[in-house]
Amino acid sequence: MPSPSSRQRVVVVTGASSGVGRACARAFGRRGDRVALLARNTEALEQAAAEIEKAGGEALLCDVDMADAEAVELAAAQVEEKWGRIDVWVNNAMATVFAPVTGTTADEFRRVTEATYLGYVHGTLAALRRMLPADRGAIVQVGSALAYRSIPLQSAYCAAKAAIRAFSDALRTELLHDRSRVRVSQVHLPAVNTPQSLRQRNKMHRQQQPVPPLFSPPSIAEAIVSAAERTPREVLLGFPTLRAVWAQRLIPRLLDRYVARHGWDSQFVDKPNDQSGDILFETLPGDPGAHGPYTDRERGPDMLMRLQSRPPLNPTNALTALARMVGRRSSS
Repeated sequence: MPSPSSRQRVVVVTGASSGVGRACARAFGRRGDRVALLARNTEALEQAAAEIEKAGGEALLCDVDMADAEAVELAAAQVEEKWGRIDVWVNNAMATVFAPVTGTTADEFRRVTEATYLGYVHGTLAALRRMLPADRGAIVQVGSALAYRSIPLQSAYCAAKAAIRAFSDALRTELLHDRSRVRVSQVHLPAVNTPQSLRQRNKMHRQQQPVPPLFSPPSIAEAIVSAAERTPREVLLGFPTLRAVWAQRLIPRLLDRYVARHGWDSQFVDKPNDQSGDILFETLPGDPGAHGPYTDRERGPDMLMRLQSRPPLNPTNALTALARMVGRRSSS
């Protein structure tokens, strides 16, 4: 249960029905926050709401497709009408197609762009309409290492994530120019074991997996909750993300060749793709939950993620720690 002294925030989480969004909704609920859940899968949203209320938070269900700007605005108005404000908006909803560029249709590229990139734009605009007049609030854009380093078979998703990064950087400069206290944070994720592997459109013959190592959705959610509180400019979450981004900056041509050689088969498991449907254009029935099919291989936070989720060391604490270190050395 949350401590009585903690302030109950109003939080919106998009893509809250499964995966990272579902884990984030739970994490905010454990803090005692009021959490609005935006997604298309009503059945899963009902289960997510029950989890939040059991943890001590409050929940509001909003059945919405993030590609529909009007529907997103109506959902934000519903949150504002119920709870009076929006303190934190977490953009996380996404859709993708797992296929080569030449095997992806124009309609599929359009849908991924609308649901993923434009979904973040629609969510951000809805949040800003509430936050700018109040001159406060935090927008957290859940990004990916693939926003910096594209890989084969995921061109539509990589392009959408890169667009989100560019959009968020431009928005941040505008907020700084206007001396606004609204903050924009980006949290770029490593590979996570979510239901995406089985529910997103896969046009290949084998079952897809994120490129290992795979992290657990709860470990990712804790970092996102921390970012909502501390509002860092950007977090390259975990060693795999940091390594990918810096390799792209320092040795992009060598990385192209490495990814061409090793980035294809690493995205498959030795199982046939037996998808009977996907969630690209319409949702699927059932509650997929937060975790994907590879729970036996997912891991918790690495050392870097643990450090990134902690509050920064303030000058007073840093001097205290340094004095203790000097004292121990002088007495030895």
